[in-house]
Amino acid sequence: MDSFIYSLNATVPVFAVMILGYFLKQWNIIDEYFAQVSNKFVFRICLPCMVFQDLADTDIRHHFDLHYVGFCFSATLLSILVIWFLAKRFLPDPQMTGAFVQGSYRSSAAILGIAFIQNIYGSSGMAPLMIIGSVPLYNIFAVIILTLESNENRRNCVPKNGQYKKAFLGVLKNPIIIGIVLGLAASWLNLDFPNMVDKSIHNLAVLASPLALIAIGATFEGRKALAKFRPTVIAASLKLVVLAAIFVPLAVWLGFRDQKLIAILIMLASPCTPTSYIMAKNMNGDDILAASIVVTTTLLSSVTLTAWIFLLRCLELIR
Repeated sequence: MDSFIYSLNATVPVFAVMILGYFLKQWNIIDEYFAQVSNKFVFRICLPCMVFQDLADTDIRHHFDLHYVGFCFSATLLSILVIWFLAKRFLPDPQMTGAFVQGSYRSSAAILGIAFIQNIYGSSGMAPLMIIGSVPLYNIFAVIILTLESNENRRNCVPKNGQYKKAFLGVLKNPIIIGIVLGLAASWLNLDFPNMVDKSIHNLAVLASPLALIAIGATFEGRKALAKFRPTVIAASLKLVVLAAIFVPLAVWLGFRDQKLIAILIMLASPCTPTSYIMAKNMNGDDILAASIVVTTTLLSSVTLTAWIFLLRCLELIR
């Protein structure tokens, strides 16, 4: 019961802010222009600050465990490549590919991972290592996939060589990738920023999630989302159930338990991060499908995550 209540505490406030954004738009307190400006601000400023701070606060040298980070990295990479291959092969509308793929693999790992482990064990434990192994891949492949599968590329019939060059340059110039590189450098060098600098970065970082959620709610179009019900359900199933069903048993077989296993579960089965909507919106992806996946996985995750944690506890794999 405690796990269920905690899951609700983690997901209901997120969903509530989305709903608030929807009603603020209906009440004409905010408008489409506000949502567009918020999307750009979050994408270019707030999200890079959030990623930078998450990684800079992680002591890579002290906590690094190659075996564990390697598993998180491999599971994430394999998930991305397989889902991308299947999406290109079976999705009826190629324009959905970018949003569908990142919605199927991309978790709220940095935020929920630390929160869940702190709630259960009293410290962040193995969450930073899981973040190192998965979050950079989440963002790098999101940029690559959205660039290669963007509506703009399809409309302009960009040649393959041009797509790859654009993807490479997009990775180099993407604000989130820059935040990752700087965050890893700060962590490795163990840089200690002045308090005023640290607080300024933090103040921008904490704006990322609420602004993104309000923008999702304000721009969410229910009728259009219903038209994409099937890909939304498939992506949500992959995100919340299928990936965990494949990789959690493998993690158990490799000997991961307790904090490490919880962090892996969050990496695989937490709801899709609102960042996926922001990136789809700003990189000519299918933002309607992206928003639909975020809303659906957030709503259902309180049930699915609780079920996973309950199962692992019953099997005495976590304590």
